[in-house]
Amino acid sequence: RLAAAAAIVAVVLGALGTAGLHAWRAREAARPVAYATAVGRLESVRLSDGSEATLSSDSRIAVTMVAAERRIDLLGGEAFFEVAKDHARPFVVDADGRRAIAVGTRFSVRRQGDALRVVVTEGVVRLESPARPGRTGAEPVLLPAGSIAEATRDGVRVRRGTLADAERALEWRGGRLYFDDTLLSIAAEEFNRYNARKLVMGDPEVAALRIGGNFRWSNPDAFARLLQQGFGVRVETRGDLLVLHSR
Repeated sequence: RLAAAAAIVAVVLGALGTAGLHAWRAREAARPVAYATAVGRLESVRLSDGSEATLSSDSRIAVTMVAAERRIDLLGGEAFFEVAKDHARPFVVDADGRRAIAVGTRFSVRRQGDALRVVVTEGVVRLESPARPGRTGAEPVLLPAGSIAEATRDGVRVRRGTLADAERALEWRGGRLYFDDTLLSIAAEEFNRYNARKLVMGDPEVAALRIGGNFRWSNPDAFARLLQQGFGVRVETRGDLLVLHSR
């Protein structure tokens, strides 16, 4: 009888130990893992589910893997995701309450102040916006490949172009920026995301210039020289500032 009782105790303790081990593993799996990049740096990371995240300059994410979902909190900047297929666990990118949800696809999410930009290059992404004070939440929007969506407090604006259009919006992954009839003030903001050396508008006239082309984001000085040559822009250097003037 003593031997039998000892055996029962051993089995119970073993079961408790196994349960404790499973609980510990579950807690560890649910613990967020943080990734971040400095200004001017990109980084690709392999996630535990087999997905891959490419962080743009000055970007931060926190990754939490649980049984119900794969959750990515985009805390700042932009990230491009190549999502491993897992229909049992949606891949959710959350940015200040807005959620981009996929199963197996390729897309980017970018925080721009209070706004969010989603670019889809493969599959379909479901974009959900939270309810705001005094109004209900917007209806979810389905974004097929080729879509570029801008979500603001006023709603979601979707441009459904070609796959090539969407890929051009993500050329930062290869070290380039693409502009098509873009205000110089907006182009300068894009350059400034990747560089400590900043482009600054010296007057409203130069800010209103429109430019197009494909440029290396790592060289704002070369971009300023092109503006001098092609548009007659005067460039004034003030330490790490390149102040642009319309002469």
